[in-house]
Amino acid sequence: MRKIVDYGERLFLILLSATFLQAMLANAYVHPYVILLCISETLPVFLMIIRRPGDMAMKPYPLFLAFVGTAAPLLVRPDAGGLQLLPDMAVGALMTAGVAVNVAAKFALWRSFGLAPANRGVRCGGPYRLVRHPMYLGYFLAQVAFLLSNLSIGNLIKYLVTWGVQILRIREEEKFLLQDSAYQDLTKRVKFRLVPGIY
Repeated sequence: MRKIVDYGERLFLILLSATFLQAMLANAYVHPYVILLCISETLPVFLMIIRRPGDMAMKPYPLFLAFVGTAAPLLVRPDAGGLQLLPDMAVGALMTAGVAVNVAAKFALWRSFGLAPANRGVRCGGPYRLVRHPMYLGYFLAQVAFLLSNLSIGNLIKYLVTWGVQILRIREEEKFLLQDSAYQDLTKRVKFRLVPGIY
């Protein structure tokens, strides 16, 4: 069962990322900042391919959250009829900040990256010194930037689902990781899960 979930995660991510890239890159000539979102959202494909084995949560609920939290943001699309609430320069700056945080977190994890809650070694360097889940913070910043430049009911719903699921996902990941004394030590040093001083 563990191998089925492992390979299923990879196939799911590859297929969904391919359709996301196709839709986004078709609009890159209009809004070049979508290339940043593509990097942020599809780097996991490479990391999933090279990841090391580890102890994974196999319960249906955390697996469901992992798949929905990964799929929902890959369903957003540039919307010609949507509202642009920020100028491209502000969108690019916010998206660059989000992608920088996100990519730094992914490189800190490197071969420990996965969708479902898993323990492939506790990371405490890089952005993990500031918050326990910097990757989700980076996603949030980049996604807010994209939403504010492509505001439509469809994109808003997809991102609200994403953000709600990501909070639940963080809780499930922490339940799983708190079984490890190294992660318990990390929670004592790094107080906040997602946003310094808030959560």
